[in-house]
Amino acid sequence: MWECPDFYPVAVPGGRRHHQNGVDTAELHDSTVAAEVKYVLKVSLDVTRYEYYTIGWYDHAKDRYTPDLDFPDNDYGLRYDYGDFYASKSFFDPVKKRRVLWGWANESDTVPDDRNKGWAGIQAIPRKIFLSRSGRQLIQWPVEEIKSLRAKHVNVSNKAVKSGEFFKVGGFKSVQSDVEAAFMIKNLEKAEKFNASWRTDAQGLCKKLNSHVKGGVGPFGLWLLASDDLKERTAVFFRVFKNNDTSYVVLMCNDPTRPTFAGFVNVDISKTKKIALRTLIDHSVVESFGAGGKTCILTRVYPRKAVGDNAHLFVFNNGESDIKLTNLRAWEMKTPTMNKRLGQ
Repeated sequence: MWECPDFYPVAVPGGRRHHQNGVDTAELHDSTVAAEVKYVLKVSLDVTRYEYYTIGWYDHAKDRYTPDLDFPDNDYGLRYDYGDFYASKSFFDPVKKRRVLWGWANESDTVPDDRNKGWAGIQAIPRKIFLSRSGRQLIQWPVEEIKSLRAKHVNVSNKAVKSGEFFKVGGFKSVQSDVEAAFMIKNLEKAEKFNASWRTDAQGLCKKLNSHVKGGVGPFGLWLLASDDLKERTAVFFRVFKNNDTSYVVLMCNDPTRPTFAGFVNVDISKTKKIALRTLIDHSVVESFGAGGKTCILTRVYPRKAVGDNAHLFVFNNGESDIKLTNLRAWEMKTPTMNKRLGQ
């Protein structure tokens, strides 16, 4: 069953004008926004509880949408989010000329817990959504207004994290925070061989090779909502596999142990040996954006020990290859004020 369908145009970065049946599609939109426009069709599938999308062309004369070639239109297709994110809807902001996406995050605790607290499900942080330069996927990023909630700030730069090492990022309260981290890989040659059969089951692969399982390049990333003794922690991390002598596959995982979520990241790490991660932490919510928003994973987490001031943030590396944390910036986040205007 299809739920919450969404169909909308996206600007092609630096694209040329595209003609369909002699009609210049740029004329159908504000030419100051884009010289070329493509379209996105998104559906929420009730069986899997995930959201899938394709990118293609829309023929206005025939009222017909045609996905680009090689876009899978099945359970293996591209998703907005590879975690607990569903029933989304977008709108166009004409002032800032951006498309904003709102998604719903359901609970992943028990039904009795939901009944006891009297509510279930929350809205995720709104995201700006736009087409990648390759035109092969959408990019998502928290709206810029979220920065207005940033408060106390800490910074860590150029810190080596050798195989098996980890360290705590102190000096701020991480239970409600915005964390941006950039990693550099020392040696890609240590990457494990990728099995092509894994391509259709990133979640199963992450569950098998979690943050405790030592690898070649990774797992490396963050332990968050973690207790001091690390017996309770949620891992957001990357693991790099060797596809062949020149290309690599990057797996991104969000592992609170139950359930585990994961997706592959469409990035050529062989050239830069770098990858970035941004994570928004809000008590029971962890929203992560890999490689500048190419892969997004939202998870609900229900710690029992790592609550309030007892929730901590760590950087870790369980891979054979050393990692350098080139930069980590983290902010405590204030609680937003909701204003209600009477008569409006």
